[in-house]
Amino acid sequence: MSTTDTGTGTGVDDAAEALSTAPREDGDTAGGSPNLPRLGVLGWLRWFWRQLTSMRVALILLFLLSLAAIPGSLVPQEGVDPVKVADFLKAHTTLGPIYTKLGLFHVYSSVWFSAIYILLFVSLAGCIIPRSWQFVGQLRSQPPRAPRKLDRMPAYSTWRTQAEPEAVLASARDTLRARRYRVAPGEESVAAEKGYLREAGNLLFHIALFGMLIAFAVGTLYKSDGNKLVVTGGGFTNNQTQYDDLKHGAFFEPDNMAPFGFTLNAFHATYERSGPQKGTPRSYAADVTYFGADGKDHQRTIHVNEPLEVAGNKVYLTSHGYSTVVTVKDGQGNVAYHGPVPFLPLDGNVTSQGVIKVPDAVGKDGKRDQLGFAGLFTPTMAIDPVNGPHSTFPALDRPALFLSAYHGDLGMDSGLAQNVYQLDTSNKNLQQFKDAKGTPIKALMVPGDTWTLPNGAGSITLNRIDQWANFEIVYQPGNSLALTSAVCMLIGLAGSLFIQRRRVWVRARRTEDGHTLVELAGLGRSESRKVAEELAVLVTAVHAEAPTAAEEPQEAQPDSVPSDSLPHEDHSDKEQA
Repeated sequence: MSTTDTGTGTGVDDAAEALSTAPREDGDTAGGSPNLPRLGVLGWLRWFWRQLTSMRVALILLFLLSLAAIPGSLVPQEGVDPVKVADFLKAHTTLGPIYTKLGLFHVYSSVWFSAIYILLFVSLAGCIIPRSWQFVGQLRSQPPRAPRKLDRMPAYSTWRTQAEPEAVLASARDTLRARRYRVAPGEESVAAEKGYLREAGNLLFHIALFGMLIAFAVGTLYKSDGNKLVVTGGGFTNNQTQYDDLKHGAFFEPDNMAPFGFTLNAFHATYERSGPQKGTPRSYAADVTYFGADGKDHQRTIHVNEPLEVAGNKVYLTSHGYSTVVTVKDGQGNVAYHGPVPFLPLDGNVTSQGVIKVPDAVGKDGKRDQLGFAGLFTPTMAIDPVNGPHSTFPALDRPALFLSAYHGDLGMDSGLAQNVYQLDTSNKNLQQFKDAKGTPIKALMVPGDTWTLPNGAGSITLNRIDQWANFEIVYQPGNSLALTSAVCMLIGLAGSLFIQRRRVWVRARRTEDGHTLVELAGLGRSESRKVAEELAVLVTAVHAEAPTAAEEPQEAQPDSVPSDSLPHEDHSDKEQA
């Protein structure tokens, strides 16, 4: 029925509008929109805390932390190799500044990585503490009493016997305790539970993950990692000024460095002499004498991947090369320099380059005239038109030194840092020695040779060839905690995966015909076939422990319900208590 009377319709609409706008006594409007209270600052903080400490958010943060660590492996890091960072910035003029602003050259100390790390740290702490208290409460509580209808359980068995109910229940208690069940006291039924270590394994995994984060933080903040090149006969003392290169964490304190040091007595290297692997190193060994906090000297041989451990530090043998021992005399015939000069390898056959700088030389005329030598050292010399001077084998079979000599200003008085392994030949105040025709002169020297420079500028003598070894000294205080945490994580994960929590109930009561009706049911807190199998074993054990002479045949055999029929943990008929 429809109406076209505008007057009537207007009256109804006005009444409806009045009702819709009038507030109700219960605080709701007629339109059905409740006046809910505002959360306020405290309410929002409580909501944020619940979200942060949830397992879902913890997994998301862990995933984000894994993603955030990827740039640290793909992009060169300033704390690991600043030279590569500088090369990257030169090669990528557009992308480099963007990476710098995003902090990709120092990922693990960037603001965004630290934010994810701290949030994950707080999330785990807020998740572990309440779960630990809940677990303590579970350990102190008794297993829930038997449900009213045991036949609704996934695994169920019943039989009738002449034995007394008390005897059946006592037999059930003994059997369950023998199988390491925790049994609750009861007169009409027995309730037992097993598998509490499943939750303990889960907690152990999360606590160990928490420990792993702590180990990572300690190792990052307090670590130190440095390199030192030591020539045979030379030594090293654990002091910040002794390192060739030292990287450390934000909380590292140089004054608290462990007191130790060592001396390189000898270095031994062997190489493959023939076959397709010719020239491949077979063994590196460094004989050292070291001292620790006790101040006593100890002998040790350091091999590759077999570091020296002293005062909480590990000393690794990382590389090896040769050092030329030279004597340089100036134009006055005085010894301006004498000692070893390390040469850095260029290839697998240890073709090496190096620089000899003599800043205190004096010319023939009595004026200061600094000397510099750029050299190429070959352990096993070979010369050909294509490759020029080079080495064909890494051992000292035919050692030779190729030198170019310079004089003038080495640039060492400017106060600017210089690379000790390079000579700035672009300096206009540094001139190369030349012959009468203006051709630069060079020299080929073997141990024992002396090269006299032109114009009475001096001479250089190659005395002998020594070996050097490069050592990496690492202090990583969080390693032990990280290893322990990793082992505990595996143990906890195994426990949470393989331990099954399950409950068993036994009820025995007298029927009207004078028999004892025994009911036995089992429930697994997780889907597992072991529940029905273990229940069958318990039925047999309980039935055997309480026999009678006039026992009647069983009315029902133990049920064997397939695992796919087991209900989930939130089944409505799973528990009563």
